[in-house]
Amino acid sequence: QVHLVESGGGLVQAGGSLRLSCAASGLAFIGYTLGWFRQAPGKEREFVAAITWSNGNTDYADSVKGRFTISRDNAKSTGYLQMNSLKPEDTAVYYCAARVGSRTSNPDQYTHWGQGTQVTVSS
Repeated sequence: QVHLVESGGGLVQAGGSLRLSCAASGLAFIGYTLGWFRQAPGKEREFVAAITWSNGNTDYADSVKGRFTISRDNAKSTGYLQMNSLKPEDTAVYYCAARVGSRTSNPDQYTHWGQGTQVTVSS
């Protein structure tokens, strides 16, 4: 059974940094894509970044390019989202998700989801 657990959220001032982790179990990893999404109150879930687990290729939403970095550690079966230069508009619940197949920004294409971790950026 696939299990994803996020951690690392919290409260940070604008301009600060946080690193989110996504501990994965039950995945074969080969052929998988790991994605990060976020959802602010009253808004739809939106794509943040995705990484192909096998080769490390990545995609980012325009809103986070140059500020966020997605990565993974094969030995620890863990994905990461390093978030720098945080802005109040980055405030949301952040979710990691996994799917078999190529990177996509469409959340409906992801089959496994974590429970989410809150990120709050104060101005």
